[in-house]
Amino acid sequence: MSSASNPIRTLVSNDDGIFSPGIKALAQALTELGEVAVSAPDVEQSAVGHGITIRRPLRFKHTAAAGFGDIPAYRVDGTPTDCVVLGTRILQRPDVVVSGINLGYNLGNDLTHSGTVSAALEGMILGIPSIAFSQAPNEQGEYHFEHAIPYIPRIVKWVHQKGLPARTLLNVNFPPEKPKGVKITFLSDYKFEDELVKRQDPDGRDYYWVAGTPKSTIFEEGSDEWAVREGYVSITPVRFDLSHHQFMQEMQDLSE
Repeated sequence: MSSASNPIRTLVSNDDGIFSPGIKALAQALTELGEVAVSAPDVEQSAVGHGITIRRPLRFKHTAAAGFGDIPAYRVDGTPTDCVVLGTRILQRPDVVVSGINLGYNLGNDLTHSGTVSAALEGMILGIPSIAFSQAPNEQGEYHFEHAIPYIPRIVKWVHQKGLPARTLLNVNFPPEKPKGVKITFLSDYKFEDELVKRQDPDGRDYYWVAGTPKSTIFEEGSDEWAVREGYVSITPVRFDLSHHQFMQEMQDLSE
């Protein structure tokens, strides 16, 4: 519990599941700011996007075995979006929603399918300042969350004090090693180029794996991918306004 005069109440979620080391690092980093509660999927829910469960009931269960110590942690048998919906309604409404630390980057077009970002998106929709955190592993496949920890309370505190514009969340990516500093960035065209792998089961029936490899066609200075490749923390303010306002003017001849 923070001794600050203006403690921050934070809800923590993710898409890698409640047993992920990334969410434990994130939750523990935020205890210095005030009250922290965790509402996370009971199993991995990566790449589920902003899916929400509507055709079956959901379970919201306190889970001491997740290893969060004094931080109340609840597991949900649903998506990251479900976790934020239940967490904000069943628990006390938080001041800030945070998601992560995701095991791997969420850059550019990844945001459209990322469960980590979608948890923050749901917080944003509910009118709560929200942040998604992600980090890539080093060349040995190891995650060094200690490099991210010093930046997390600073970013959350800034958001709590300053607020965020309407329809806006922050997408934060940490490089694998100790950051050189922070860059405010825009989204790159980073994406996974889909590959369809066809195989057969023992009965000779076809089945398919959807796979992919990261690909960027433009590596532009100032983008989120550029920042992390250069060793900086990337902070991107993402506005979810999907309307193409300028093109609307060109379509006026279709209106009655």
